Amino acid sequence: MAYIESMTDLATRARTLLELHRAPQILTLTNVWDVVSAQVVAATPGTTALATASHSIAATFGYKDGENIPLELHLDMVRRIVAAVNLPVSMDFEAGYGNPGETARKAIAAGVVGGNLEDQMKPLDQAVAAVKDVLAAGREAGIDFVLNARTDALLRADTNTPRSQTLDEAIRRGRAFLEAGAPVVFVPGLVARDEIKLLVEAFGQQKLTVISVPGVSLPALELEALGVARVSTGPFTQRVALTALQDAAAALNAGGELPKGTRALN
Repeated sequence: MAYIESMTDLATRARTLLELHRAPQILTLTNVWDVVSAQVVAATPGTTALATASHSIAATFGYKDGENIPLELHLDMVRRIVAAVNLPVSMDFEAGYGNPGETARKAIAAGVVGGNLEDQMKPLDQAVAAVKDVLAAGREAGIDFVLNARTDALLRADTNTPRSQTLDEAIRRGRAFLEAGAPVVFVPGLVARDEIKLLVEAFGQQKLTVISVPGVSLPALELEALGVARVSTGPFTQRVALTALQDAAAALNAGGELPKGTRALN
């Protein structure tokens, strides 16, 4: 990993990423999916770290989300992203491709110092074991791997289940992941202010991460005031880019022109 050695080592990057999660200032991660998107986001003032989006990387190669893209192809793109920027990179490796610990080892070998791991609402003992396996991979590599342990309690909840029970289950699972050593817990589907406050109180300050959903989520500064550690964007940033692309194509097809103010970012 000569490209790492010329900038900083993995352990330093991992510590930096962990400190960014623990700081009172919210960590904003605009998810990226290829080298040019990573370079553009990395060059944006205020960017301190990067996170990849598994959905977006899969879509780039024509695969549906959900570990349908071959892991080695996924890792190859992540490796290219890491080599192209001088920032800590976190990888979304979904549910771990059948072996979370081994997938984490491969990600670390690619230069990654943090990652998302979905529980997919598997039995809690299995989900906790997966968290421990990923953290063990980090220790074996000599780094404090920043695991963003994700629970799908809200995403996969039965619509007939009372919301209070669903939130209780998210709290139960999140606390178990924190007790297993995960520094933060990711709860997608959490957008309401009162619910965010509830989970911050349950987990502690700078322990909760959420995703920003266009037109729905609270602004980053409001999330920071609530004690949220991190907000990311998942597949939505690629959708922002594709929306702009389709709008430009529609304007041209209608006899118009490309948008004024378009910048040369590549």
